[in-house]
Amino acid sequence: MTEDNINDRHRARMQRKKDVIDQKINSAKRDAGVLLVNTGNGKGKSSSAFGMVIRTLGHGKKVGIVQFIKGAMATGEERFLRRFPDEVSFYAMGEGYTWETQDRERDIACAQKAWEQAQRFLRDPEIGLVVLDELNIALKYRYVDINQIIADLDERPEMQHVVVTGRGAPPELIEIADTVTEMQPVKHAFAAGIAAQPGVEW
Repeated sequence: MTEDNINDRHRARMQRKKDVIDQKINSAKRDAGVLLVNTGNGKGKSSSAFGMVIRTLGHGKKVGIVQFIKGAMATGEERFLRRFPDEVSFYAMGEGYTWETQDRERDIACAQKAWEQAQRFLRDPEIGLVVLDELNIALKYRYVDINQIIADLDERPEMQHVVVTGRGAPPELIEIADTVTEMQPVKHAFAAGIAAQPGVEW
């Protein structure tokens, strides 16, 4: 087969693909705030959410961030985003990983306080994106009430987007989400004895 034949076949395949994609794009007419859930045991759930923070800021919209569980250690994303106090409201409400705190009542109190802050964001139409980082962990351990969370998410402003992260997303949250991504590990440096690295893990 000649190079011209290969190029012609490629062009024909890409045209068929374009026709399919264009049809899907043309059928998606509705604008709405979406609920995204990043879950699974793989790395990248929070990283993806913070990528959306950058996109949102790039479009001139405000962002509200509540971190459940995390908070005992300042992360790179927190240090960076606190440089933009007019655009980003950042609340790290946890006291560290549950296996470190080992205090269920205190963890529950922190998680419920964090949800009170999340409710303020979810009622504010000026906030274009709300990130609920590690909320799935708080739900897994029943630190917060899933029914209350779903009710508050349902009542948020029409065009507000929300990203929920954390392993073990409950079925009830997956049911109401618009987009769900389950991240699975293939390889991880930690398994090879490499410590968590600034800028990579935190």
